Amino acid sequence: MPTVLLVRHGRTSANASGTLAGWTPGIGLDDTGRDQARALAERLATVPLAALVTSPLQRCQETTAELVAVPGPKGSRRPAPVVDDRLGEARYGDWTGRPLKDLAKEPLWRVVQAHPSAVTFPGDQGESMLGMQLRAVQAVRQHDAAVAREHGDEAVWVAVSHGDIIKSLLADALGMHLDAFQRIVVDPCSVSVVRYTPLRPFALRLNDTGGDLSALVPPRRNRRRRVPASGPTAGPTVSPTAATAALDGASDAVVGGSSGTA
Repeated sequence: MPTVLLVRHGRTSANASGTLAGWTPGIGLDDTGRDQARALAERLATVPLAALVTSPLQRCQETTAELVAVPGPKGSRRPAPVVDDRLGEARYGDWTGRPLKDLAKEPLWRVVQAHPSAVTFPGDQGESMLGMQLRAVQAVRQHDAAVAREHGDEAVWVAVSHGDIIKSLLADALGMHLDAFQRIVVDPCSVSVVRYTPLRPFALRLNDTGGDLSALVPPRRNRRRRVPASGPTAGPTVSPTAATAALDGASDAVVGGSSGTA
């Protein structure tokens, strides 16, 4: 199955000021966020992308526009982005637009921290965190299957979304209960990498904000692709075993650990 790069949007003024933006319109990237998105586009320049799918919110669309602006390998054009509402931010209801320091005083805050699977955000527009995870997982798995049908199992594609959405996707990929997803950190414009297989997903990278992404270039057909060791600027990886098995197109992990780079 293909490899999906889960990209969080670049920083916004709401992020910098500690405000829960949610679905508030007009929240775009700040100068730092634009620089982050441009830097990520350059890091991805060696990686062929079969598809780009984005949240409809402005901060994600602006991040996606920066990714599309930089050509791929050999000057190839990037695919036109597809918008999917299911990758949109959690619907925080009455919490939307409020400072995090004020929300931290609410009784529900502790539940969000320790037992998010029990949380439904207040107000007519509030959704449950379980519902948030379900829609995001369904969206990514459906797009992943579509990419596989059209471009093959070695294809790489990008989903641009939001912090809590990506954390919930990673929790699913790692086989973690949603109640443990607050242990995962997803920074602005970070890349987290998942490869789905018939038996299990493999989480190849988490919260990578500066590592070399050339290892994500699909291998040539009929050749085994070595998985380079993480360099000093590479983001955290989860199990080189999983990386080796996933990039070889297998569902099985390597018992005893992968061989790494010769």
